[in-house]
Amino acid sequence: QVQLVESGGGLVQPGGSLRLSCAAAGFTFSNTMNWYRQPPGKEYELVASISSNDGRANYADSVKGRFTISRDNVKNTMYLQMNSLKPEDTAMYYCNTVHPLRGPVWGQGTQVTVSS
Repeated sequence: QVQLVESGGGLVQPGGSLRLSCAAAGFTFSNTMNWYRQPPGKEYELVASISSNDGRANYADSVKGRFTISRDNVKNTMYLQMNSLKPEDTAMYYCNTVHPLRGPVWGQGTQVTVSS
């Protein structure tokens, strides 16, 4: 079964850090991998992307300099290191890619809450 499974979310104080993981099951990373988030009552936002061939990363302006996306093709896992977290980073975070045969694949999401 083709699926993505996120983990690593939780409650953290402003200024803190979290690392999210996204593990692929049933397939091997072969395309660009993405992290999206959806804050409460708002639209989805593309947070970061990482290419499959050269590992080039792109970030939303709101997270540049604070978040780092990476991937381990051996472990078939992608990560999002989040530092200097702010209350406005509170959201459900999802990983996403496009499977060559199945099309878009989404994880179930992991909740990140930044609050004192």
